[in-house]
Amino acid sequence: MPLSTAPLNRLAAAAVLVASCAAHAQGVAQAATTTPPPGTMTGAYGQSLQQQAAIDKAAPAAGKPAQPGNASDAVSRFLSERGLTMQVGEVGGSSRLLASVRDTASDLVLSAMNFLGVRYTRGGNSVENGFDCSGFTRHIFEMSVGLVLPRRADEQAKDSSLLSIKRDELKPGDLVFFNTMKRTFSHVGIYVGEGKFIHAPRTGSAVRVEDMRDSYWAKRFTGARRADLKAAAEAPVTR
Repeated sequence: MPLSTAPLNRLAAAAVLVASCAAHAQGVAQAATTTPPPGTMTGAYGQSLQQQAAIDKAAPAAGKPAQPGNASDAVSRFLSERGLTMQVGEVGGSSRLLASVRDTASDLVLSAMNFLGVRYTRGGNSVENGFDCSGFTRHIFEMSVGLVLPRRADEQAKDSSLLSIKRDELKPGDLVFFNTMKRTFSHVGIYVGEGKFIHAPRTGSAVRVEDMRDSYWAKRFTGARRADLKAAAEAPVTR
């Protein structure tokens, strides 16, 4: 008489269920370790912070004194690696640029740096689609301080809410304008300090930092504008 297969079938089903639960648990664990928590900064600046956090965490285990792991120290290294700082010989090696971005414009400038490497796209105004010059500045100002700028570079330069300033008065967070298309205010970027600015340059390139003192930019500089960032940051959000 043939043996009943019912117990075997029940055992097989139970084994499948256990395996499925184990696979699900493993997937949840992997997602928890690979998905950054909400609010985590991505991009070049975010990666710099994450890499430094890992180094700081491993330092005590290696028998070395732990290095400061706060955001400001990571910012110092991030700027220094890209030639954005100028050491002034003070104790601790602090830089004028780092000190200057720790003010009202701090969030704006560092937010802009987080988009280094995002491709240039004509008419683009988002990370997904890429940025053109004015799309980049508009996105950064709105995202960082809630100030909605006009869409085009020449419109931003003529915006009555922005103050016209001289080149020797530049501070981090100011908008800097250039004549790159044989017309005034045809290109715009954000000043980051020490003669450097961040911008979305042209087709085939990506958001990057350049030196305004280079001959190409120096002879094309046409003006700068400053927003009241404190007022913008304190203003209620209207959508």
